[in-house]
Amino acid sequence: MVESTFIFIIEILGTLAFGVSGVRLAAKKHFDWFGAYTIGVITAIGGGTLRDILLDIPVFWMQTWLYLAVTGVSFLIVAAFTRILTSDSKSLFMFDAVGLTLFVITGIEKTLAEGYPMWVAMIMGMITGSFGGILRDVLINEEPLFFRKDIYATACLAGGGVYWIFAEAGSPVWVQEALCVITILVLRWGALRYGWHLPEMKEGSVKELRKRR
Repeated sequence: MVESTFIFIIEILGTLAFGVSGVRLAAKKHFDWFGAYTIGVITAIGGGTLRDILLDIPVFWMQTWLYLAVTGVSFLIVAAFTRILTSDSKSLFMFDAVGLTLFVITGIEKTLAEGYPMWVAMIMGMITGSFGGILRDVLINEEPLFFRKDIYATACLAGGGVYWIFAEAGSPVWVQEALCVITILVLRWGALRYGWHLPEMKEGSVKELRKRR
């Protein structure tokens, strides 16, 4: 009971953070109020919806109206501080990173609760954390962060890997969660601050590798 309540709280906080990131980008694109709220909802529930469908469990936001209401709060936050939030690029990183870390954790723990192995939980954590952002970026006609060279989905997998390592070591769950969060935040911050990224796929890259051999 305590564990399910904890996951519910994390989902609410993640919904708030991702809702703000979605509404903020929609506001920057000059969407109307309904459009901005819709983008916020899709950002907040997209990943969890796909996760629950794949796990064949009740879709989380269909069980209570609170998730839609929390996204409404996200909309009000952006509406009240539109100028500040849309002019500062760091605000997108902050809300997106918080939503990402919280949803990765819920994805992992819900998957494990259904009896799946940890490697499946890592993938579900990545899906939960990133799929809503993919839908958001597609709908507002932006190149999805998921497919850019900077570390995004990789951060989710790295966080899940850290969670797995410390789970195997028998660490308390809160330690696994905390280290997962820290790993994702550090990688995302490094990508933003220092330009950490994976190698790009370029035309002729395979030929270059062959030449080096």
